[in-house]
Amino acid sequence: MFRVAAQNRVFQDVVNQIQDAIIDGKLGIGDTLPPERDLKEMFNTSRGTLREALRVLEERGLIHIKLGVHGGAIVKGVNSDQARSSLARMVRSRQIDLNHLSEFREGVEGNVASLAAQRASDEDKKKLLTMAEEAKGYVFRQEPDRDAFIEVDKRFHQELAVISQNPVYIFVLETVHDNIHRYYDRYLSMEKGELEENCRDLQDIAHAVANRRSDEARLLAQSHVLRFCKRMAKRQNINRVDKNSN
Repeated sequence: MFRVAAQNRVFQDVVNQIQDAIIDGKLGIGDTLPPERDLKEMFNTSRGTLREALRVLEERGLIHIKLGVHGGAIVKGVNSDQARSSLARMVRSRQIDLNHLSEFREGVEGNVASLAAQRASDEDKKKLLTMAEEAKGYVFRQEPDRDAFIEVDKRFHQELAVISQNPVYIFVLETVHDNIHRYYDRYLSMEKGELEENCRDLQDIAHAVANRRSDEARLLAQSHVLRFCKRMAKRQNINRVDKNSN
């Protein structure tokens, strides 16, 4: 299964070979890697290098190191937890520039809304329209409930991804919208005017999807994302100017 590691990049080669064996299915969930002494011989490497490579694989969630007489490196398989955690940290800590976030969301969420309009079932349409009405109830009243609206807004965008039936969109947008509130808290006032505008966008998108107007749904979603990202970028620049002037 394994060959002698390339001596000019031993550590990385050991990691890559074991990782590829797991991804390719040569090692299944629950399988135990050969004992350390056998792996050392297979890779022709030192104990220190091997253990460091196994530690990296454990951090990636591909194996679990079990200690004791009956221990060893046990395969966990490939899952999305590590990727989800990494993306969540990037968004939550605002490591992604607003312009880049805007570019990403404008394209992706436009595609998602278009696909949702093409693939929505009657139940999906009903659910979206109900969510849009729920959002309206939090906004168009004497004292808008900002937090409740933002929660519905998040679920609305995530539901569009689910309706698109594309697992990549579902995975990415679920993670993004679970963590993007940090940008909202810092760069959006979300006062009554903005809440009402945002709410009308959700209603328009929901009706476009319900009526299978895919091109309209795409344009509405793109316009919605672009407008609010521009507002956040404007406030970000104002904050920078204020900070520099102080």
